[in-house]
Amino acid sequence: MREFIPLATRFVDLPAGFSLRRGGALHGARIAYEAFGKINAARDNVILILTGLSPDAHVASHADNPAPGWWEAMLGPGRPIDTNRWCAICVNSLGSCKGSTGPASVDPMKGEPYRLEFPELSMEDIADAAAFTVRALGVERLACVIGASMGGMSSLALLARHPGLTRSHINISGAVHAQPFSIAIRSLQREAIQSDPHWNLGRYDEERYPKRGMLLSRKLGVISYRSAQEWNSRFGRASLDLDRRAHKKPFGLEFAVEGYLECHARRFLECFDPNCYLYLSRCIDWFDLGESCGCTADDALSRLRPEKALVIGVHTDILFPLHQQRQIAEGLRAGGADVQFLALESAVGHDAFLVDTERFGPPVGEFLSAL
Repeated sequence: MREFIPLATRFVDLPAGFSLRRGGALHGARIAYEAFGKINAARDNVILILTGLSPDAHVASHADNPAPGWWEAMLGPGRPIDTNRWCAICVNSLGSCKGSTGPASVDPMKGEPYRLEFPELSMEDIADAAAFTVRALGVERLACVIGASMGGMSSLALLARHPGLTRSHINISGAVHAQPFSIAIRSLQREAIQSDPHWNLGRYDEERYPKRGMLLSRKLGVISYRSAQEWNSRFGRASLDLDRRAHKKPFGLEFAVEGYLECHARRFLECFDPNCYLYLSRCIDWFDLGESCGCTADDALSRLRPEKALVIGVHTDILFPLHQQRQIAEGLRAGGADVQFLALESAVGHDAFLVDTERFGPPVGEFLSAL
């Protein structure tokens, strides 16, 4: 069990006995965050960024940590999320292994990692922990909440459970709930991890680590994060170089796309904990905004009432398809919000917001500049 905490990460302690929606409570828990830019005197220039499943709180490079962040091109002086004007706070999700308390963290009551004794986690818990964090930092009202992918879900949960906490919202490639294809993919990812004999019901260590299960799980995820269109244009039927082919292994790697998946998955082994992956993956599948609010998803959206919202999706997203972003836009608009909906033509698929910043950056920057 390992945590992967970036340099210069800061922490906010959650209150003792922090209750979770599906039962149980956490003691001695904390949320990891990073802040970019400065809070103004009125404390009304703060943006909260909620992440997808795997990112940490290190969105972009700064003096205390010059390493590039996971959204480097989007945040900083003169960038779409312009830190000359805004103070951006990014929190690492509760349940992760990047500094916030999760299954890889030590349970202070027992002095050893939680592992599978970590309580069942919900998107609402992630939202509540993020809301507590910004309030603990002295921010009573946010200028905007930005959430992408899983962060789009936790953003909706935050708006529902903490009305009035934010003036505006940017939802990128999000959804009110997961669809069957998305659930099926994550179910196979979890099965791959749990089928590895080294997983050992979550009690693995550095010497006996579910490496093969994590590799397969991440490969499945990456396939769903991109589009067939991108795979075709990027790799086609190109073969691996001769020195990279697994000649002595039956049915070994042969195509360039196979080599890419292998390299990408191996890098992921070094930066994410398997049990945390299981918890957050299932958390996505469980989330249903309508069920959370005791009504239909459309009615729940109409009750959220941000003043303004920007909702973005891409035509090639197979994980959270474009019609799910359109549903968010229409639901928020039905509640009286001033909503802009953009369907972008990116070949990348679900991960477009991470890599296709030339398309995503301008509308995000324009929306924020008009606040």
